[in-house]
Amino acid sequence: MFSRLCLIAATALFALQVTAHTVITYPGWRGDNLITNDTFPYGMQWMYPCGGMPTTTNRTLWPINGGAIALQPAFIPYPSPSSFTHSLHLPSPPPLTPLSHPPGWFQGHATAFFYINLGFGTDGPSGGPPNMSFPMVPVFQIVGPSKNPYPGSFCLPQVPLPANTTVKAGDNATIQVVEVAVHGASLFSCVDITFAAPENVPEVNETNCFNSTDIAFNNVYSIGAADSTSRAPALAIERSVLLPLVGILAFMLL
Repeated sequence: MFSRLCLIAATALFALQVTAHTVITYPGWRGDNLITNDTFPYGMQWMYPCGGMPTTTNRTLWPINGGAIALQPAFIPYPSPSSFTHSLHLPSPPPLTPLSHPPGWFQGHATAFFYINLGFGTDGPSGGPPNMSFPMVPVFQIVGPSKNPYPGSFCLPQVPLPANTTVKAGDNATIQVVEVAVHGASLFSCVDITFAAPENVPEVNETNCFNSTDIAFNNVYSIGAADSTSRAPALAIERSVLLPLVGILAFMLL
């Protein structure tokens, strides 16, 4: 049996600059990996699992029953190979301040897939989780107005824990955001968290969880189609009916 992806367009709810680089503006970010230089000529965010950034010791509190995740893609100008200097300005709405960093990356992408995963514990490389194998939300697609970069931000106000998992206050984990660009490459960003009771987590409000208004979201799901084995009996029935009819018609035309 095979399946194919079907994309169902949703109402345009959010706006963001659809580029191939992403900043986690809430609950935080491991660090600025919007870098292009001789060591990382294609940028750092292509590196699994967290865009080349090590685990941070300055963890962010996040509710034990799930919480908000806000994202802002980076403002990438049209490619120019000469400069590697950059600056980073996180948004302070309103108005919205776009991120900026050096040219040299691709232009923005009109569409991209997003995955949000969780890794538990600190037993993995560099004191992080051993893997990022726990999806928090189903994959979704963003659809921007064009392939050109444009500023913006979106927020998921209540991202749940992965299915069939439990945590307690004080447990450590890492949230991983994966953007799959139109050319098939994945980009990675992470935030290291410590779970806490909701009342001990700073309030989420319109200053740190907000949406702009120019992007459409598509749900992504699969539809099963009949495989060759289930199709074979139907073909046999069709042939057993059609072939005698063809013979009768041929006899009548003689």
